[in-house]
Amino acid sequence: MSAEQATENFLEQKKPQLNFIKTRDDADIVVFEKTANDTFKLSTSNSCSWCGENGEFTQKELRPRIEPWLTSLFQSEHLTLLAGSGLTHAVHLLSTGEKATGMDKIEFSILAKKISAATEASAASADRKEGNIEDQIRVANELLRGLEILGCKQADQIRIEITEALKSFAESILKSESSIANGEDQKREKAFNTLINFLMSFASRTGTRDRLNIFTTNYDRLIEAGAELAGLHLLDRFLGNLMPVFRSSRLDLDMHYNPPGIRGEPRYLEGVTRFTKLHGSVDWVQTGKDIRRVGLPFGAESVEPYLKAPALKGATAHQLMIYPNSAKDRETSAYPYVELFRDFAAATCRPNSTLVIYGYSFGDEHINRIIEDMLTIPSTHLVIISYDDPLGRIIKTYEKIGRPSQTTLLVGNHLGDLKTLTEHYLPKSAIDKATFRMSELLNQRFGTQRTENKAVNAAPSMNDDETFGGQV
Repeated sequence: MSAEQATENFLEQKKPQLNFIKTRDDADIVVFEKTANDTFKLSTSNSCSWCGENGEFTQKELRPRIEPWLTSLFQSEHLTLLAGSGLTHAVHLLSTGEKATGMDKIEFSILAKKISAATEASAASADRKEGNIEDQIRVANELLRGLEILGCKQADQIRIEITEALKSFAESILKSESSIANGEDQKREKAFNTLINFLMSFASRTGTRDRLNIFTTNYDRLIEAGAELAGLHLLDRFLGNLMPVFRSSRLDLDMHYNPPGIRGEPRYLEGVTRFTKLHGSVDWVQTGKDIRRVGLPFGAESVEPYLKAPALKGATAHQLMIYPNSAKDRETSAYPYVELFRDFAAATCRPNSTLVIYGYSFGDEHINRIIEDMLTIPSTHLVIISYDDPLGRIIKTYEKIGRPSQTTLLVGNHLGDLKTLTEHYLPKSAIDKATFRMSELLNQRFGTQRTENKAVNAAPSMNDDETFGGQV
């Protein structure tokens, strides 16, 4: 089944139970659906080499297609995770039974029709059916800058409305955090345990390998909360304790330790990850030329009380660094986002690199362009995991990039379900040396036994020693 046919199938049939998979040696996308008796069945006019003649299979056949493949990819020299809003929605659903707050549009009283028209045009250019609050804020900020240049009195009113919109937007983000934090004890615990296992599946890399890079387009602090519970150390560009400041010179900061009895040979500390929020965060505030992170608790009711700190110099919600907001001119709007996207390009566009995407809908052209550039390097690989693809942008992007041998797809309400994914398909969330040692031991014992059995009938050849002997 071609990617073009897969796109049409997905968009026309609109079946939420459809799952898309392409792993290992699959030449094309395999589309299947889950049946009532917990089995899976291929969709019509679809075929694959690893399922039965009737097109039915179970999780027993599906797991060996995914888990070993992902485990291998996760051991790439460079590993990057890009998490979108799908991660927040998945954890929120596990904790509360409902999806997280969306990005609803706001109503402007000044030049509303002009802002609305420009917002819809911006959304259409990104293949979205309608604009959201991000598009509105971007357009409103551009309009504000133009009115300020012209010296129009309407500029003050537009600024007030943008500030109120950002305040409401920040409170909606905090509301989602609060819903997760205040969910039923049992559900909340399961939700955070799932999040911890998800993060640790990526972060469980030995100190001899390059650090995991986590990038997110989310404004909430869910990943930070999960990392704190998991004991992960997140390295970002912020420096300081009380009110950290964004620094361009802190990209290569790392954590080492000195093993007992060894001098002059510090080793990398395990459980350390580089972390970048590409679109800013609800707790980032612009103060003059600096970007500071305020001590906003996870799930706080409002950001307003925390903006009154003396160091923030009377900041308002308009100074919140929520993309694409900028309080002043183009220079401040480009900083720090230019630095963050440069980090993303540097982390992914290099040989022997694997990029895993979860819950991202490919709505950001800046990110999409970097992903396309990454796949021009033959030794790179892209893994796309998503619960759904309502606008068909994932399949369209797969078709547009045209690198099927470098792309793995796991899309659907089974493959992309966070709980199912962490329990059955992601690698073990630990540095699993015990399994490797067990495999080597079994291989040696099996090899020795096979070699001895062969010696009874005939003298073993060199090929026998290489196949079964292991270490003779």
